[in-house]
Order: sequence, then structure tokens, then C-alpha cells
Amino acid sequence: MVTSRTVTWEVFESRGYETAWAEFGEGSLRARGRAVGVAPEPYWISYELETGDDFVTRRLAVTAESGSGTRTLDLAHDGHGRWAADGQPLPELDGALDCDLGLCPLTNAMPVLRHGLHRAPGEREFVMAWVSVPELSLRPSSQTYTHLERTDTGGRVRFASGDFRSDLLFDEDGLVVDYPSLARRLTAEGPGSGSGSGSGSGSGSGQV
Repeated sequence: MVTSRTVTWEVFESRGYETAWAEFGEGSLRARGRAVGVAPEPYWISYELETGDDFVTRRLAVTAESGSGTRTLDLAHDGHGRWAADGQPLPELDGALDCDLGLCPLTNAMPVLRHGLHRAPGEREFVMAWVSVPELSLRPSSQTYTHLERTDTGGRVRFASGDFRSDLLFDEDGLVVDYPSLARRLTAEGPGSGSGSGSGSGSGSGQV
């Protein structure tokens, strides 16, 4: 069964908004999203994300448009820790399992879901393929996720990268509800788009 979710966040750091349409399978996630912001410059982005088993990123395709032009990125992962961007190998990202699209709350879901950190105690360190917005530049990013507590509707997880710390609130599906100082969910989802609804159709410092 596929569970479909539609969520919108206000993204404080970009002074903008993001909407994601996500589909959860058994241990997998597919999503598409649209975002608009005015910081560090006015921009919009669109993205498509696909994971393999265990929420390991397989592909992230992004288009960004700003005053400096239109940029695209096709980031691919072979499922075994090797990455390529637009067909060119990225050995500096070897070993990473996840992408992290800057200012995108959706991409915080994969490492949390893989290890159930919104539901049970634990701490995990990751290297992410981090993508800046709107430049779409790439670099490895060391990040730590630590379970803090269960809540009635999900859990709270501490995100740390370098000197940056933030305690994120996740819902039961592993999607960000509140990312203090960076993003907060806005929308109340309508019938057929909430957690548990079935669908037959087949997401550094200050990072989101």
C-alpha cells in the first residue's frame, strides 16, 4: 500500500514556502516539491526525489531559477555509496546514503525513517550529499540525529551539524512539523491526503 501526503512549510531562512507531494511505500519514498524564496535572492525551485529500499536516496533532480539564470542538477546514487551529478562521478561523496536539499524540510525524513529516530532512542552520524539552494552546488555534510522524546503524534529529534543545533519535531510518518528558526508546517491536510490514507499511484549550519 502507498500512503500519500501533501504538506506545506513556511521556510523562515528563505522567507518563502515549500509544498511537497510525497508517497511512502514499504521502506521507500517518492516525492516532488515546489519552493519559492527571496533569500539569499528571489528564486524558485522544483525537485523530484526517489529512494530505494530502506529510504536510501537513488535520485534527486532539481531545477532552480533566479536572477542569475536557470540551473539544473541530476544527482544519482547507485545504492552502494557512490554518487554522480549529471553523469560525472563524485568521489568526495562516497559512502553517503542520503541527499540533503538545502532549505527543504522533506529531506530530513530519510535518515530519521531509516533508523526510527522519531520513535525510539538512538543517535546516528551521517554524511550527506548536501545541495545548496539556489546555487545547486554539492558538498559532503557531516550530520548527527539524536532521538530526544516520543510525542503523542511522533517524536522530537536533535539535528546537529558543526556548531549548529536544532530540536526538530516529526510526525508519525517521519515528516518535519517544526524546525525551530528554519521551517514550520502550515497546512492542515484534507481528506485522502493524511497519514494512513491509501493511494494506488505510484524528499551544515542552518541546513534544512
